[in-house]
Amino acid sequence: MSEKQADPDMKGWLYKWTNYLKGYQKRWFVLTNGLLSYYRSQAEMLHTCRGTISLHGAVIHTEDSCNFVISNGGTQTFHLKASSEVERQKWVTALELAKAKAIRQMESGELPVGEDWPLYIQDEDEEDVGDAGADDVANTLKVLTAKLEDLRTCHDLIIKHGAALQKSLSELEVLDGSTQDLTAKTKTVNERATLFRISSNAMINACNDYVDVSSTAGRKWHRLLQHERDQRLRLEDMVEQLARQHSHLEQEAKEQMSQAMPPGHSHSDDEEETEFEDAVEELAENFIVHVNTAQAHKRSSSNVSQLSEEMASLNGSQATTPTEEVKQPNGRPKRQRRTRVPEKPNYPINLWSIMKNCIGKELSKIPMPVNFSEPLSFLQRLTEDFEYSDILDRASQIEDSCEQLSLVAAFTVSSYATTAVRTAKPFNPLLGETYECDRTEDLGWRAINEQVSHHPPIVAQYVEGNAGWSSWQEFAMSSKFRGKYLQIIPLGIAHLEFGNTGNHYTWRKVSTTVHNMIVGKLWLDNHGEMEIVNHQTGDKCCLKFVPYSYFSRETPKKVTGYVVDSEGTLKWFITGMWDEKIEACRVISQSLRGGKPVYETSPPKVLWKRNPITPDADKYYNFTELACQLNEPEELVCPTDSRNRPDQRLMEEGNWDDANAEKLRLEEKQRATRRRREAEAEQAAAEGREYPAYSPMWFRKETDDITGALIFRYTHEYWECKERQDWSRCPDIF
Repeated sequence: MSEKQADPDMKGWLYKWTNYLKGYQKRWFVLTNGLLSYYRSQAEMLHTCRGTISLHGAVIHTEDSCNFVISNGGTQTFHLKASSEVERQKWVTALELAKAKAIRQMESGELPVGEDWPLYIQDEDEEDVGDAGADDVANTLKVLTAKLEDLRTCHDLIIKHGAALQKSLSELEVLDGSTQDLTAKTKTVNERATLFRISSNAMINACNDYVDVSSTAGRKWHRLLQHERDQRLRLEDMVEQLARQHSHLEQEAKEQMSQAMPPGHSHSDDEEETEFEDAVEELAENFIVHVNTAQAHKRSSSNVSQLSEEMASLNGSQATTPTEEVKQPNGRPKRQRRTRVPEKPNYPINLWSIMKNCIGKELSKIPMPVNFSEPLSFLQRLTEDFEYSDILDRASQIEDSCEQLSLVAAFTVSSYATTAVRTAKPFNPLLGETYECDRTEDLGWRAINEQVSHHPPIVAQYVEGNAGWSSWQEFAMSSKFRGKYLQIIPLGIAHLEFGNTGNHYTWRKVSTTVHNMIVGKLWLDNHGEMEIVNHQTGDKCCLKFVPYSYFSRETPKKVTGYVVDSEGTLKWFITGMWDEKIEACRVISQSLRGGKPVYETSPPKVLWKRNPITPDADKYYNFTELACQLNEPEELVCPTDSRNRPDQRLMEEGNWDDANAEKLRLEEKQRATRRRREAEAEQAAAEGREYPAYSPMWFRKETDDITGALIFRYTHEYWECKERQDWSRCPDIF
């Protein structure tokens, strides 16, 4: 640990008696480490000390109003004079404190008087946390103990001078009125009051010193703790790499074994059902689940369950083959949509150039290049939640509310499927930006989204399906950046309502963590608990997205859950993975065994299965077919629609340099609009006028009947305005 000279206890100009010829001469005095030294000037401190007196065993006494004497056993004596009585009292108090400290140091044998003391609490800039250890803690405690002794000395001085002041005041009260005595006593009272005040100030300064040392030590120990945490994280990184290598080897071993199996051999149905049974048994430790395998679904020759094939056919029925001539009821052919976007160009990311452009700029004004993005806005990304809307279409035909809730749960999980391979961030929407997605012809739903607030960013969405369901939400989020990872915590509430039954469901999305933000390949993990509530019947579904852990043998991306009715009775068990599929089994009967409830269930059935993506999807941002179609150019849409955003369109076409320039222009235009509104608001306030707050185009803010919170509710005007091509309310944002 490096050492540096401690700051002096006190320093300043005093007059020192030299001889009868020259009298008192002005000298620069420095009090530090129990030593009082003097110099002819401040510059001499670097090379020549004119004299030093040790305060250990020294006698300090005052003479008249400005003079005081320091004598060290007759060998050294300093006759000193201050510029004022108050200045003298400051020096006397500081000398008494230094004397008491020197005596303590000599008695404890810590260091000989006259030797420079090291500064045990270093400046933050000079501290080397890695080399700190138990010696630093011990030294810090010594300094704190010394400061505490200073406090005790100040306390004794305050008691001493306070008693003297009290005595003088008492003597002043009993005077017989003599003017000479009154003057002398008044002078004594003033002097002792000054001593008391100086002692009190010394106590305050000593307290501040103690607090400073304590807080500095606290910060240092916090950094020591952080250092240990960093060491632990580095160890975890090593374990993570080993775990991934182990997983990779394990996967290769499985593939080799499967290739070595005889033709026609496959995993048995019993193995899959056992895995499902194990999964639902992990839902709680207080009950046992037995899956009924008597009516388990059979396998086809392709080793895919018939139910899974049916589900796959249902999912696949939404897609339209480009070569098919599918017609609408009015006889016109359906629109042929694209199935992919232009390939992602190979633009290297120059981190240094990005950092260089950030120097001297405010954090809020640093442009994030499109290199880190995908050619979709967040409004479009939020629309992807309805890729598997067929689940809601099926749920609308279910009369059993608990079974319907299990399908709703599968739908909420399906919205996370694309995050497994999509790590690029979408474009941040501009205030007033909108996005419509009318897929009533082929997918059976249409959606309208709008960025209704910029600070904080809030997106409002409304979706309506042909099967009689409607869904709406406002999406806001908070984020926590921890260096290695970024955690995104959704704040809004999602709603879903079925018109035929009035069943109204609400839920909150779970958290998403982006790992390897600094070094390594980015990957996402969705984790947390989700509660889906049917406000019509009181049924609930509890889902748990199990967080990934390097030290756990849990299946990655695992989801488990259950459905209970309004009485709290278990009705369904749910399990699966958020990037693959969700299965559920109905509870048939319940009994007790050894004090624990035992549940008999029906065979599991697939509620949702992810659509496969093409093998070369990594060339175009790992988009699904629906994602490729979201930014497809379309006529007659709102001027504020995301598809009209020039920087996003340029990026999709591969012109990333032009896209970055255009993105910077749009962001500066948005800032200019905000500054203009702020100036108008200030002018209105100065004139006593009310300035209208920003109002969304297609949503209005009101209180929600279900949650009681303020929400942005859809006004049901967008599609009528589109029919008339009336966009007069739309601002110029592009």
